[in-house]
Amino acid sequence: MILENSEQLEKWLAIKDQLSNIKWVILIEPEGFDELLTWDDALAEGKSLYQVDPSKVAQRIASIKKDDLCLLMYTSGTTGNPKGVMLSHKNMLWAAETLEKTLGYVQNDEIISYLPLSHVVERGGSFAAIKAGFTTSFVENLDTFAQNLQEIRPTVLFAVPRIWEKMHSLVELHMRENHFLKRAMYTWATKNMAQASSASSLANITVIKWLKYRLGLDRLRIAISGAAPISPQILAYFRFLGIDLREGYGMTENSGLTSIHQKDFVFGTVGTAFPGVEIKLADDGEILTKSDGTMLGYFHDQAATDEVISGQWLHSGDIGEFDENGHLKITDRKKDIIITAGGKNIAPQKIENLLKSSIFINDAVVIGDQRKYLTALLVLDEDNISQWAAEQQISYTTYSDLATNPDVYKLIEADVQKTNSQLARVETIKKFAILPKRLYYEDGEVTATLKVKRSSISKKYSDLIESLY
Repeated sequence: MILENSEQLEKWLAIKDQLSNIKWVILIEPEGFDELLTWDDALAEGKSLYQVDPSKVAQRIASIKKDDLCLLMYTSGTTGNPKGVMLSHKNMLWAAETLEKTLGYVQNDEIISYLPLSHVVERGGSFAAIKAGFTTSFVENLDTFAQNLQEIRPTVLFAVPRIWEKMHSLVELHMRENHFLKRAMYTWATKNMAQASSASSLANITVIKWLKYRLGLDRLRIAISGAAPISPQILAYFRFLGIDLREGYGMTENSGLTSIHQKDFVFGTVGTAFPGVEIKLADDGEILTKSDGTMLGYFHDQAATDEVISGQWLHSGDIGEFDENGHLKITDRKKDIIITAGGKNIAPQKIENLLKSSIFINDAVVIGDQRKYLTALLVLDEDNISQWAAEQQISYTTYSDLATNPDVYKLIEADVQKTNSQLARVETIKKFAILPKRLYYEDGEVTATLKVKRSSISKKYSDLIESLY
């Protein structure tokens, strides 16, 4: 067992009696625990043994087969308990080679890594960088992401939708409080965004180039959003800025690679299949895939494996459709589809993405299964709403104060109505509530990639949900 620091050591000490098969515990940051084997000591011991007899290392390398277990990665558990996904060496080599070929990596590229390495795309991206021979820079922590982005100025960036949404909202908020001339120039530069695919040359020189530099995106040539659906409005914004932001789609069970926008780009879709991936739709619209990235199975759970792999086809659990040019469109998670009391099938992710296009809404969960109408639980974007409250001279101390403030409710209500104006009547939000706290990974409310755990939120706030009906 390899532990980072004393904090992780304490976790190990609390359960060590349950894990009698652990032979060695190695601590990377000793911090005064001199009696334990440190990472540096382990490396030094290994080098000494290798100098005495290098054949043992060669034998171990030779003994590894392509179908041997390489990684055990746990799913995010948004719709249930996490399951251990067994990925082979063949799976990960195929993923690295496919990313390198599809995205056109070159040796002077630089990628920034900020997601946990327990996420399949972060791990696959790191392997691809090693294979292609370019630099991976790791952020200090998620809180320093924006600062590290400006320092590193990567050429390749994979980010979850929440990161792209946050960058967009920070720009919008910054421009709201900027001096008149700069605000007017930004408004002028972006006013035709809905009608144009990219900014004009003059707008690019006077505003857009400076904006990308400030964000740390001026060297960026490959930008991917994945792990959750992203709003078409956010995609359009960054593409208008001249950033080739594409949406990718995959799952841990197929090494993270199903489809991506390649030569052509169609909003509202996740592109076409990666090379070597076959995609088809089941009778009920579920997306099925087949590739060399398909997992070995779930760890110690053959029944669950048999549920998702049938005749070499992997069941994604997502509902989708193809457009006339073969681009794949994700409708929603099969388990998330809302069936109202009136029998209407509604995809909540579409509505939630529209709600989150507001710079004041961080997260949204649409409720309505077997109900007469839809409601929503909303989480405020604390940074933006705090700035707005200061401008309005609203006094507050905590997030909870803002969440219960009547003026804040009216502000959010206006944004909810704006979303409703873009929806069919059956999809509109009739009532909503602002949650009294932000959502935290440590509380089991979001995954490591910031996806909301819908079932967890529904259970935790069941009384609040009932009050909306």
